[in-house]
Amino acid sequence: MFLFATLAEATQYVNFHDLMGENSEIAFSVFGLPIRWYALAYLAGIFVGYWYLLKLIAQPGAPMARRHADDMIFYAMLGIILGGRLGYVLFYNLGNYLNKPLEIFKLWDGGMSLHGGVIGVLIAIWYVTKKEKLSFLRFCDYVACVVPFGLFFGRLANFVNGELWGRVTTVPWAIIFPDSGSDLPRHPSQLYEAGLEGLLMMAILAFFFWRTDARYKPGFLFGMAAIIYGLSRFAVEFVREPDVQLGTLSWGLTMGQTLTVPMLLIGVWLVATAKGRRKRIEPVAGLDSVA
Repeated sequence: MFLFATLAEATQYVNFHDLMGENSEIAFSVFGLPIRWYALAYLAGIFVGYWYLLKLIAQPGAPMARRHADDMIFYAMLGIILGGRLGYVLFYNLGNYLNKPLEIFKLWDGGMSLHGGVIGVLIAIWYVTKKEKLSFLRFCDYVACVVPFGLFFGRLANFVNGELWGRVTTVPWAIIFPDSGSDLPRHPSQLYEAGLEGLLMMAILAFFFWRTDARYKPGFLFGMAAIIYGLSRFAVEFVREPDVQLGTLSWGLTMGQTLTVPMLLIGVWLVATAKGRRKRIEPVAGLDSVA
């Protein structure tokens, strides 16, 4: 720690408050009501994702019609919010919420689990596809292609909020996050995740969707998304500060890495077996079948 402190003093690292200002989590106020960047990130992810989903289902062989996409937006929002919050409560801070159960409803105080949000969205997809008699896996493939938008905006909001910072480091682009409790420079791990989970995943899934026949192999795109997110999250956790109430778990991984392992395994299985599930696709919208 002495070495880190000495290097930090000798190098002009950027201070987060100098970069983003105080109360950076607030974008603006409307009639005295603060509008937070996190809320705007959710809205941007949902609306941009919806716009892109409409582009995807306009292609031949789509597994859903416009009305299904419209329904999905509503149920996905519920899945993200309820699943993300309950996931955080169960996976990251159960003891605290058992002692103070009313704090579960204080969403404005933060605390959302991406893994919980994924489970919530999968339940929403299962409900919509069962009700409408659609293919669950092919529906997941298309939704997976829009997920990177939400991840990208969400991670940017994490950075603007000055939360989920990285571990202490001396890399030239390190940032001092005063809310971390020290003046030591840290990895801007939120930006790493925005690039890997957001931009990189977006580019790879777009290539497979638009340039290959991957969308006709049920589960392939969904599996690829799970693999890309899993590898990205597992790697970034090595430079991201673990949750203070958990730290590194007894088996040597963080909670984020632990929850990512089953996601990776499922993703690999879906990709490996996707070709065997390919069959003639009868589109929900449009007239043309796709072999």
